[in-house]
Amino acid sequence: MKDAATTSLNSLDLPGAPGHCRVVVAMSGGVDSSVVAALLKEQGYDVIGVTMQLYDHGEVEHRPGSCCAGQDIYDARQAAALIGIPHYVLDYEARFRDKVIDAFAQSYAEGETPIPCVTCNQELKFTDLFDVARDLGADVLATGHYIASRADGAERALYRAKDADRDQSYFLFATTREQLRLLRFPLGEMTKPEVREHARRLGLTVADKPDSQDICFVPTGRYSDIVERLAPQAATPGDIVHVDGRVLGHHAGVMHFTIGQRRGLGLGSAGASAGEPLFVVKLDASKARVTVGPRSALATRRVVLRDVNWIGPGELADAANACREIAVRVRSTRPPVPAVLEMRDGEVLVEFVDDESGVAPGQACVFYENAEPRARVLGGGFIRSTEAAADAQDLRRAASA
Repeated sequence: MKDAATTSLNSLDLPGAPGHCRVVVAMSGGVDSSVVAALLKEQGYDVIGVTMQLYDHGEVEHRPGSCCAGQDIYDARQAAALIGIPHYVLDYEARFRDKVIDAFAQSYAEGETPIPCVTCNQELKFTDLFDVARDLGADVLATGHYIASRADGAERALYRAKDADRDQSYFLFATTREQLRLLRFPLGEMTKPEVREHARRLGLTVADKPDSQDICFVPTGRYSDIVERLAPQAATPGDIVHVDGRVLGHHAGVMHFTIGQRRGLGLGSAGASAGEPLFVVKLDASKARVTVGPRSALATRRVVLRDVNWIGPGELADAANACREIAVRVRSTRPPVPAVLEMRDGEVLVEFVDDESGVAPGQACVFYENAEPRARVLGGGFIRSTEAAADAQDLRRAASA
């Protein structure tokens, strides 16, 4: 019997002909996952579509740019029928509410800036959906994410997508090595226009469907409504304080603010009298205090991380103890920047080579091998705390004195 090393591999890096490989495709009802299912079916794979119903889509307002609503489930069904594959809709409302929505509200109540898409991938799509794929006898689970994966010896490695404008590596840093063995991302080497062209060629009705923009369970864009209902403490009124200690005004709850925010502070003449634009630089939920200051006060030099996932070569401890030079992203819309990965007293830290602004607890800090467009993803973690650039400079001066 031949092993995988001596057997020719198909397009999914599996041994044997496509017809002997079963693929479960996570279908959201959008063009990306629909094209993945259609292309794999066209190539001869045994394809099964699965859609996760994550909340009661009948109770929310649907608008263009929102996702996971009833229309999306209908679109997934229609796409599967046109492609000619079995399709299942699975009810994960309770799990989604507990693991994602409640956690999102609690994080905001604690003054953080949460990223629910990461949590959803980590807690549901790449855990519960994996179990479903195995129960269905699948060899792999394929998704419509824009990220690439390739074999790396006995393991698989993640890389930024070919389409830099669509690259979703920031939201997938928590994917584990075990999960990568089962996952495939067929769109990692395509651009969005190419995907839409495939959709038109294949006759998919979602070929020109708009991309989702909002958080799926906040289709109206008013996330504060959900936060106040699930975590009412986030609506506790408090003071807006300048970094110099002056009380400039009052607010209706920390949930209305994020680090780096400039507009909508409600300071009126008090803000104008500061003499320069003011930004939110700190949120203290325990004291219901919002601290504002000049842009310079946003500068961050170092962050401490929690829940760190490492999928790079070797082990996290070896890389961190060696103060490995890497590139990191602290927001999905920013390019990777040079940084140093460290470990001190059992804690994982990242120090930026140059100051970063608008860095907030709760955000992800994603590691890359370098800042190149197709760089390998090394993992990442959630920001537990930040250290201002000014504080870091003071510590260095004290250490050298």
